[in-house]
Amino acid sequence: MTSVGKTGIKAVLAEIAFNGDGLVPAIAQQHDSGEILMMAWMDADAVRETLETGRVCYWSRSRGALWRKGESSGQVQALVEMQIDCDGDTLLLKVDQTGVACHTGTRACFFRAVRDNGLEIIAEVEISPGELYPGKS
Repeated sequence: MTSVGKTGIKAVLAEIAFNGDGLVPAIAQQHDSGEILMMAWMDADAVRETLETGRVCYWSRSRGALWRKGESSGQVQALVEMQIDCDGDTLLLKVDQTGVACHTGTRACFFRAVRDNGLEIIAEVEISPGELYPGKS
């Protein structure tokens, strides 16, 4: 995706129905396989930066700051396309994911499924969290 100009970004932001905290849920999907990778939150600044740079940026509620996906782990998401749902209250980010998307080291955050016998792990850890985030425990 090429970057979006200021006029285009302003028009996009006007179509997004941010919640009372100024956030909108964003679902990241691998653009070529359709695999759902993760869900995170974006504020207006995260949307703006993502559209300007083509590198996905979220709002971290736990840190209270912008979170540039992959800035510490190297597991970057390049934006291929941003879609806005019919109500404007959810974004779908079609991305090209480098490596794993989840901080647990699995490819996607959705690695547990509810099955007849309860919760089942349906994806294995591909890289240990210690390798993703050296120096953090």
